[in-house]
Amino acid sequence: MKIAVVGAGFAGLATAKILREFEHDVTVFEKAPDVGGVWSATRRYSGLRTQNNKDSYAFTDLPMPRDYPEWPTGEQVQAYLERYVSTFELRPYLRLATEVVRAELTDAEDGWMVTARRIGAPVSAPERFDHLVVANGVFSDPVFPQYPGYADLVRAGGKLVASSQLNTLDDARGKNVVVVGYGKSACDVAAEIGPVAESTTVVARHLLWKMPKRIANVLNMKYLLLSRLGEALFRYQELTGGMEKFLHGRGNKVRASMLASIGSVATWQLKLKKLDLVPHGEFADIANSQVSLSTDSFYEQVADGAIAVHRDAEIERFETEGDQPVAVLSNGARIPADLVVCGTGFHQRVPFLDDAISARLQDEQGNYQLYRQILPHGVPHLTFSGYNSSFFSPLSAEAGAIWIAAYLGGALDLPSVEERRKHVAERVAWMEERTGGKHARGTNVIPFSMHQIDETLDEAGVNISPRARAVQWLLPIDPSVYKNVVPRLKEKISLQPGKERVGSDS
Repeated sequence: MKIAVVGAGFAGLATAKILREFEHDVTVFEKAPDVGGVWSATRRYSGLRTQNNKDSYAFTDLPMPRDYPEWPTGEQVQAYLERYVSTFELRPYLRLATEVVRAELTDAEDGWMVTARRIGAPVSAPERFDHLVVANGVFSDPVFPQYPGYADLVRAGGKLVASSQLNTLDDARGKNVVVVGYGKSACDVAAEIGPVAESTTVVARHLLWKMPKRIANVLNMKYLLLSRLGEALFRYQELTGGMEKFLHGRGNKVRASMLASIGSVATWQLKLKKLDLVPHGEFADIANSQVSLSTDSFYEQVADGAIAVHRDAEIERFETEGDQPVAVLSNGARIPADLVVCGTGFHQRVPFLDDAISARLQDEQGNYQLYRQILPHGVPHLTFSGYNSSFFSPLSAEAGAIWIAAYLGGALDLPSVEERRKHVAERVAWMEERTGGKHARGTNVIPFSMHQIDETLDEAGVNISPRARAVQWLLPIDPSVYKNVVPRLKEKISLQPGKERVGSDS
């Protein structure tokens, strides 16, 4: 098939590479001038690092370089993706600095007409493709709160940006900076600019639990969170296997005690009580919407006074005092605000699809209705890649691409559309209850990354052996264990030459 892939992050590149192996004609559109998605030089904020150690945050057939630190920088991850493109000769299939402005189903709904524009050039003529893969990412369109007084902020020389737009420390040097949010990007940015800004203030509506990279400065967190055991500490929608049933049954006290102990150590290690930064709720709530590592030096700078944190507060409006822009907080504080950095999340949307198509992809609340986070119910010749925010983004991306290859090759025995609709509706309802609505419109599978990978590969019939999975209960996930999955799928498809190839919602 002739296939268009929109986006050249982990998901888009993995999809292109794997679909090429199944002899599809693939074109990847990327509006940035480089590959990487959130790791692109155009989008990575100063101080960006991975949340995973380098061994678990890699593709199955290309390990991270040995000389990389345990938690690589954003620049190193982008260089790794460039190496992936070079190693697997993907460059001829990439159209960088080229934005897809519109993708429309053909009149017969048997393919897509894709209209793109190279940056700085006129819009090109529409190009026909048999299948469209949306891999534009769920962290590509930042949310900006609508603050009263924003015009006053700008008139006084202030500036409001998303964390992904703070690409250099020079933008913050010598300024009074207000960082909004308490997730990974907000804390990373605050810690990075703390030493160079005149003042750094974090405004956090809700505090989140953070996991130290080394528990008690000894045990690497990868043995706790980046294994199947770590994932099993949190209750999945459907308990699978004896160990999960034990941990959430007769062994529930053991499981709860383990989490409580980690929470106590994290509270002590990060000095959260002393800093009045103990979040509300239990440490187990760390998995409600995201699992976030503590940022190097963040709490040390709070203790030293370089960073001030206003917890349980938000910006109500901007005002000016003389020539100085000021953020007025809900707790009554007035904070100088030359630069406001918003780490306030992202919109999940596909701007190049029209409203009619978008409506067919979502429920009434705007949640994406995607079977296995990949296949929409009512739009033919369309799949999604990377719409499963995961601990193991490279491995999750490959698993999704393998599922797409199996789908296009007619190697899946799918449930009926009615059954898939029921499955997705129940999954989204569970997400809603579990996360309090913070499931990124149905695209966040954290912390259940391996469950989602298992479901995807099981359905394609090419998952790794139970014995190999058993090892992952005590050791961090090693993506290289999955490197033989694609050859096995090739063999499976080759053994059914008479089966109809699909690519639609049939």
